[in-house]
Amino acid sequence: MRDMKKVFIQDQTEKFEKGGINRRQFITSMLAAGVVLPTAMTMASDVLAATPKKGGKLRHGSGYGGTTDSIDPSTSNNGFTQYTIYSRGNHLTEIGPDGKLRGELAESFEPADGATKWIFNLRKGVTFQNGKSLTADDVIATFNIHRGEDTKSAAKALVTGVKDIKKDGDNRVIFEMESGNADFPYIVSDYHLMIMASKDGKVDVSAKDNGTGGYLLGDFEAGVRASFKRNPNYWKEGAAHFDEVELLSVVDPTARQSAMLNGDVDIADAIDPKTVALLGKVPTLDILETTGTQHYTFPMRLDVEPFGNADLRMALKLAIDRQELVDKVLLGHGVAGNDIPVNGVMPFFNDKIAQRSYDPEKAAEHYKKSGHSGPIKLSVADAAFAGAVDAGQLIAASAKKAGIDIEIVREPNDGYWSNVWNKKGWCACYWGGRPTQDWMYSSAYTRDNNWNDTAWRGTEASKRFNEVVVQARAETDETKRQAQYFEAQQLLHDDGGAIVAMWANYISAHSKKLTHGEQVAANWQNDGNKLAERWWFA
Repeated sequence: MRDMKKVFIQDQTEKFEKGGINRRQFITSMLAAGVVLPTAMTMASDVLAATPKKGGKLRHGSGYGGTTDSIDPSTSNNGFTQYTIYSRGNHLTEIGPDGKLRGELAESFEPADGATKWIFNLRKGVTFQNGKSLTADDVIATFNIHRGEDTKSAAKALVTGVKDIKKDGDNRVIFEMESGNADFPYIVSDYHLMIMASKDGKVDVSAKDNGTGGYLLGDFEAGVRASFKRNPNYWKEGAAHFDEVELLSVVDPTARQSAMLNGDVDIADAIDPKTVALLGKVPTLDILETTGTQHYTFPMRLDVEPFGNADLRMALKLAIDRQELVDKVLLGHGVAGNDIPVNGVMPFFNDKIAQRSYDPEKAAEHYKKSGHSGPIKLSVADAAFAGAVDAGQLIAASAKKAGIDIEIVREPNDGYWSNVWNKKGWCACYWGGRPTQDWMYSSAYTRDNNWNDTAWRGTEASKRFNEVVVQARAETDETKRQAQYFEAQQLLHDDGGAIVAMWANYISAHSKKLTHGEQVAANWQNDGNKLAERWWFA
């Protein structure tokens, strides 16, 4: 009898979820099953909240963006343009809300010849927003943008191992690799590699309607706003629920908080940990905090003096009180970093490397050996991450105890990513991280990458690092692969130019009217930056 009651309740719930019965009918059926009225009403509310609904305009206040942004996916370098990419386009694969890799435009994929080939079978019936049907030619033309010798694509290093791309009919693409790459299906989900419509083997990266995504891009004002309307022909079922989306670049943390409190936006990301408690007390708002691979760094470029000196780099690494940064900048919403861009959520993490701690005496020893004297400039702006300016001041104070004079240069938020990061000798930076080690290294640490923001290329350790990364990429024996990645992490830790100071949680505040599925992705902020596709108004 008890089982029959459970089956009946489940059956009625499924009908309610699918719209087969209305709220009153559902509550009546629950009462008939012996459920008391308050419980039946709560059940109805829970079902309604969990059932995606179409409609409404989402207003999103983003902590990212700059006036040099464009809609060209290959040049995207911040969360604003990444959000735009994921709203208007798709990739061969994607990371789901559960953190697992799954096919997107590729219905399936499999390796061949020891992962020196990867075969992607494309979904049929997918159309671009300009009306063109998706074919293998579009995939090939898209990837060739990033493979060109003179390409400025930030994804160039991710695809340098691709020797050739061929098609086998209109719906199958075969990637031939220089050597085996077990992680390649992860790589093709990188946001820069959005599949775009082609014509005669070429892609117009400036076209607004060359994506297959859930939203049509309307206005795009770099560093200001982007507007979208739902794509009525979107191929994904149960996705892209909003009628309209407005993405606003609000880089200043205080302005972003005010926009949330005043009801000018429905969600604000990159919330300053200092304001979490305040926003959490507002009855109309919810705080969402996820832990993933986001980390805050202070990259030192080896091609800018004095950072080519290994002793000076080590002095600065030891002169930073990381725990103080976590306590005073993150207010505990994260953990101290250890100068490697991978953590325990990634495979093959080397937990044998001792945590680097604040040691002003050792820092002073290395600084003396470096032979340097005089102030060292550190460029900071809250465009890098909320609290970056405060972090810079704390670093200067802790380094002073080691006899190191750090001059804080407060840079403008606007233009920070084009004028400061990856150009000036030492600055603040954030990285969303990547699900695998090879992907992270290929994004920012291998010698052939445009985003190698430490210019870590000429040292013996960096040369060995590049060799090990290539070896690990092709290695199928997990024991050997682990040893290779352990070595790669040690090389970075000891010689690299990146000060990975903190691992920071993603924190956002949103209206209680907004809701989402049970799981929220943490591979990027904003539900993997696919919030516009995955969330809805309850």
